[in-house]
Amino acid sequence: MKYYIIAGEASGDLHGSNLIKALKAKDTSADIRCWGGDLMQQAGGTLVKHYKSMAFMGFIEVLANISKISKNLKFCKADIEAFHPDAIIFIDYSGFNLRIAKWAKQHNYRTNYYISPQIWASRESRIKNIKRDIDAMHVILPFEKDFYEGKHNYPVHFVGHPLLDAIQLIKVPNTTTFRTKNKLDLKKPIIALLPGSRKQEVEKMLHTMLSVTKSFPDYQFVIAGAPSLDLDFYEPFLKNPQVGFVANQTYDLLSLSTAALVTSGTATLETALFKVPQVVCYKAHWLSYFIAKQIITLKYISLVNLIMDREVIKELIQSHLTTKNLRSELKNILSEEKRKIMFEDYYLLEKKLGGIGASEKAAALIFSHTTLNNSNTQ
Repeated sequence: MKYYIIAGEASGDLHGSNLIKALKAKDTSADIRCWGGDLMQQAGGTLVKHYKSMAFMGFIEVLANISKISKNLKFCKADIEAFHPDAIIFIDYSGFNLRIAKWAKQHNYRTNYYISPQIWASRESRIKNIKRDIDAMHVILPFEKDFYEGKHNYPVHFVGHPLLDAIQLIKVPNTTTFRTKNKLDLKKPIIALLPGSRKQEVEKMLHTMLSVTKSFPDYQFVIAGAPSLDLDFYEPFLKNPQVGFVANQTYDLLSLSTAALVTSGTATLETALFKVPQVVCYKAHWLSYFIAKQIITLKYISLVNLIMDREVIKELIQSHLTTKNLRSELKNILSEEKRKIMFEDYYLLEKKLGGIGASEKAAALIFSHTTLNNSNTQ
């Protein structure tokens, strides 16, 4: 059968690649066309558009690129019509994907959503569109099933979190080899810096993250370079001899890190699953933050705290993200007492995520539902 997959960010590329592998294992004749990145292409998908040209963050940047987004929507619809897939699979990236889903449903395409839009965080009214336009929803967070089925009477499939699968495949690198290859100090413990994947957020985060380095001379701070950004972009931040850099090796870096400073997002959950104590950092354009505050009513912004429904990791947001506060919180998570508590919470978190096999479960459901739909329409 023919599948059309749309992912718009680096995390979507990772989960999309594992879904492609699982689909191909389930359906040996699978023909897959996709929007995503290098990982999805390497997994066997025919790449139509790379997420590097589509990742716009915040209200201001979206408005500034509205013409480009409109062209992408028009092109996507035409490409789907030309390919005529048996099923369309949306991966997160809700601003774009829900618009395509509305059109796709009107044109009688089978629609699947893998990794739900975070409507539990903002604009909950979008549930009406999801009920109308999405044939099958495959959720990855335990509280999402209760949210959709209990609160909105919309049946969904909880398949577990795909990060568990991705991280299970990681082999811890030899620390000396890793440090030597990346020109890092061979002895100093590593504090990982995960500042995000988009230029504007990385610039905001790194200036504050790096402002605490002098207070921790016995540690080295290592920036995890995002696949969407070139080395040239990071060079101004690497003039400090206490700061190192690794490109496209975030999991290897986390597996060898003592602590981490992390921009809110999927990275907070990844860091937790590697059992690395962390501080969450977030600062947006003041106008984007003001608008977001009007529509987002959550107590927390990190997935770790949201899943646990309590503060497991400290969140320094907007005006609270200062050098003084970050220095204090980093010192805290380097203490043995705090680290022991955080490790225990991380193990409880992992139990809540539903075990391994998310990609295989989602692929099996998509394949069986699509097969059934095809047989009913013949």
